[in-house]
Amino acid sequence: MRQGMKLVVLALGVAASAALALGANAKAFVGAKLIPIDGPEIDRGVLVIEDGKISAVGAEGDVSIPAGAERIDVAGKVIMPGLVDTHSHVAGGASAADGSGPIQPGVRIYDSINPRASGFKRAVAGGLTTLNVMPGSGHLCSGQTVYMKLRLAETPHTIDDIMYLNADGSPMGGLKMANGTNPQGDPPFPGTRGKAAYLVREQYIKAQEYAAAVKRATNADGTMDASKMPARDLDMEALVEVMEHKRVVHHHTHRADDIMTVLRLSKEFGFRVVLHHVSEGNRVADEIAAAGVPVSAIIVDSPGGKLEARNLLLATPGIMERAGCNVALHSDDWITDCRLFLRMAAMAHRAGMTRAGALRSLTLAGAEILDMQDRIGSLAVGKDADFAILDGDPLSAYTHVQETWCEGVRVFDRSNEQDHLYAVGGAGAGHDQEPYLCCYDHDNGVQHLNAEAN
Repeated sequence: MRQGMKLVVLALGVAASAALALGANAKAFVGAKLIPIDGPEIDRGVLVIEDGKISAVGAEGDVSIPAGAERIDVAGKVIMPGLVDTHSHVAGGASAADGSGPIQPGVRIYDSINPRASGFKRAVAGGLTTLNVMPGSGHLCSGQTVYMKLRLAETPHTIDDIMYLNADGSPMGGLKMANGTNPQGDPPFPGTRGKAAYLVREQYIKAQEYAAAVKRATNADGTMDASKMPARDLDMEALVEVMEHKRVVHHHTHRADDIMTVLRLSKEFGFRVVLHHVSEGNRVADEIAAAGVPVSAIIVDSPGGKLEARNLLLATPGIMERAGCNVALHSDDWITDCRLFLRMAAMAHRAGMTRAGALRSLTLAGAEILDMQDRIGSLAVGKDADFAILDGDPLSAYTHVQETWCEGVRVFDRSNEQDHLYAVGGAGAGHDQEPYLCCYDHDNGVQHLNAEAN
């Protein structure tokens, strides 16, 4: 009998140890208001993360916390998904195609980004965990964008450490295109809107011919006949990827007539497109919705005056939402500082966008635009543990991001002195690259006297 009791006790001890081990890597955030985005808000919730993923989310009392989990009291705080910025120029963004021609789809911004730039630190200070870093809009096509995952907990890091990858290991991204006044200029750049559309159409037709030539050189068994293959063309390869829906077009466009030109080209060549900026999207909201094309809108564009953005309205995101468009917001950082990204949704909501739509525009709508809704954009079991902890309602001007977590790792902590500096700015917040100085503390970003030198 005693021997049996010992076996039972031993079995219970082993089971308890196993349970503790299972929860050893888990963290449970308890007591905060949760804003899942894809479901109703939860006043007092529990968010459990394990191994970089969300393993449980729900109301207190409805969620089973693993026995070995670290409990983190966040009572009085608000937790929402990490923010998704569908249009950013941080860290060397805008630097892709050059002045040699208006259409350069083979150029990659991947090769231009400084992964140690302070812009990424500003982004996580604003609660952002995913960025679409884009080339500029001075070309009809300025090159390929890259989707960034802000894993900034450790340095040094390379560009490959902080980006999303396709299944084959290549960088995930879209293709940046633009129309309107930005890409107009002296030849070979177009001087009119009509010539701009002509040049784009001309290149897509060439890409269709290139794809047909590659197909003719492909044998029935999938092998290639090198003697029939056209000369490799990186620009054409990128446009073929677009027409095969392997890469989405992110299209800068403002005026209503320019928006309609983009929709015509998209229909003609069968490429998927996201309309960016859409200053006059309110004027063609029904047409955008009918085309099933998502938009990435901005609230404040080109301060100081861009003529084609003169009709931009705070109400436009709400008007497009009511028309049935999938509406995301973006910062266009530096146009709007990404640390103030939450304010974009607040202004859109004040001007008529629903609360749910405004919060979705910073999270799940952007995830859908980047084809990553299965990984990010909401607090849901199985998704990446990307989230922000706030000290108030996300649509309040008085709210600050307290912490940002990316894949279950804290990448921003406002209570940390250095992180706070990136959040508020000031001397030392933008030292991306520094020369060697004998009297400079490079670790802490302060100047001091070198006793040995004196």
